This record gives sequence, structure tokens and C-alpha cells, in this order.
Amino acid sequence: MTPPPSEIRSRDPELEKLGERLKSTRDYLGMSQQFVSDSTGIPRSAISDIERGARRVDSLELKKLARLYRRPVSYFLAEEDNADIGEHVLAGLPRALSGLTNGDKQAVLDFAQYLQFRRAADAENAAATPSEPEQPPR
Repeated sequence: MTPPPSEIRSRDPELEKLGERLKSTRDYLGMSQQFVSDSTGIPRSAISDIERGARRVDSLELKKLARLYRRPVSYFLAEEDNADIGEHVLAGLPRALSGLTNGDKQAVLDFAQYLQFRRAADAENAAATPSEPEQPPR
């Protein structure tokens, strides 16, 4: 059900940003609102309201959600859109890999190795590039 227009206008943009980040993380991890509710004890309707920015999330709820999503609490509270989640960035990988065939898993590994080699090559090329501008021939 859509909230009345007066309620939509009065929403806090910070709550909406937090809700969007929580929802996108939950979606990325392939979790339903019901699963999150069952795992945290937070009512499903509250999770929906939090994700829409229509309800404040208290610190204990945020801590439970962060633990379930395997993210630091600071990730959800970060000001910038591309919050650095460090080692937590791969938290959803085991769940994502569980539905793949062995061939698919090998392709993921091959791609990860490709990225490592590409990064090494980029670093090598950057080191080989002269830092001083070239002098015109005399």
C-alpha cells in the first residue's frame, strides 16, 4: 500500500539511503525479507518499512542486519555511495557459488585470476611509463 503524499514528502533522505543500501545488500545476497525476519527476529513488515525509508532502524536491529549480511555496520552508515567494505565484499560469494556447476565455479576462478593478471600488467605498464614529459627533438 502506498503511503499518503504527506508521508512521502516528510521522509528523511538519510533513512532512504540507509534503506536502499540494506535492500540492495539483501537482494545481492539473495535473501528474502521473510528469511531476514526469521534470522533476526525483526518483523518482516518492519524490514519492508526500513528498506523503504519509512521507519527508523535502531542500533540493535542494524547490528543484527549487518551481522546477517556480513557487512560492518559502518558500511550501511557510510556517507559515500560506494562504501568500502574491505574483506566483506565477498560475503555473498559462497552462497552464489553454491548453485553453480563445477564448470561454472572454474570459470569464476579463471576470471578472478584474469583480473589479478590484468591488475599486475596495468601496474607494470604504469611503472614503465616515463613520468617526465618527453622533450621535443632538437
